[in-house]
Amino acid sequence: MLLMKNITFVPSLFEHYLLLFCMKKLLYFLVGILLLAGCSTKEQKISFNGLAQGTYYRVTYYAPDTLFSQAEIDSFFVEFDALASLWNPNSMISKINNNELTTVSTPFKRLFRTAQDVSKITNGALDCTIGNLVNAWGFGAFDSIKPSQIIIDSLLQYVGFQYVSIDSDNVIHKQFPETKLDFNAVAKGFSVDLLAQKMQNKGIRSLLIDIGGEIFAYGQKPDGSNWVVGLEKPSKTAVSERELKLTLNLSNKAIATSGSYRKYYEKDGIRYSHTIDPATGYPVRHTLLSATVICEKCAVADAFATAFMVMGTDKVIEFLKQYAQLQVFLIYSDDQGDLKTWQTDGFKNLILWEY
Repeated sequence: MLLMKNITFVPSLFEHYLLLFCMKKLLYFLVGILLLAGCSTKEQKISFNGLAQGTYYRVTYYAPDTLFSQAEIDSFFVEFDALASLWNPNSMISKINNNELTTVSTPFKRLFRTAQDVSKITNGALDCTIGNLVNAWGFGAFDSIKPSQIIIDSLLQYVGFQYVSIDSDNVIHKQFPETKLDFNAVAKGFSVDLLAQKMQNKGIRSLLIDIGGEIFAYGQKPDGSNWVVGLEKPSKTAVSERELKLTLNLSNKAIATSGSYRKYYEKDGIRYSHTIDPATGYPVRHTLLSATVICEKCAVADAFATAFMVMGTDKVIEFLKQYAQLQVFLIYSDDQGDLKTWQTDGFKNLILWEY
């Protein structure tokens, strides 16, 4: 019997070169696969534009492929209109206002609670129960009823965020059946947040969503740079050409602006702002022209921007001494009618260019 335990196998020279040749071929093959994989995962810029919620939308993201399509975006807005559109008679909010519905969806509850939280913090400067007043002044889904003081007083008795609540079973309770909800001060921002979440769930890690000026910038571009967002200078009329006031450097931040310089109507020579003061029932008339808010969620930024337009410049500045987590930029006019600005330190640090 041949004993093998003390014998070591030594390959021949031919076998040695053959082994090296095969290893090189394998290495080239693996490198080729990696290169192809790198090419196939290269992120490309994908953009969609359209109309929704009575305004425009622009969605831009970077991904190896179309992970979220135009059809999905349009479908999202149809679903959102069924939730919070006052112009859709069959939407959830319309049915609640007509006392035809008592149980709400989870997204509606989130929208409601966002508005309620900001209402409490701002002592009612934001109030989603002003639906009757918005309609009375001609800014809602119905024609203006040309309100007198008597009419305003009759509607104010049903205004108060504390008059409406949603319990743990998603049942909505209205103290007065006459109370009508209006989420226009927060709905656009909330839709930005919802759409961003849907896109992130698809694996998108770099995106910019702009719905009528309510914006969320997420992640960074493939080159490592942040998103650049422009802020408009207040205009003289609703149809004046748009001009940039400044540009901002944003990542993982939401921004919303509320202003009185484009949304208004004139009657008998008087300009009426679309922002209603829940305390008086009248459109606000002060020197604050626009309020821009930056924070983590667009719905929250949207809500605070509207509340600040109700509060006015001095009250906002005083308020922000306690809520420094908000980054804010105010544009107002002085006694001579000249434009003035005020900003938090955190906002200033985000400015790229000022014009």
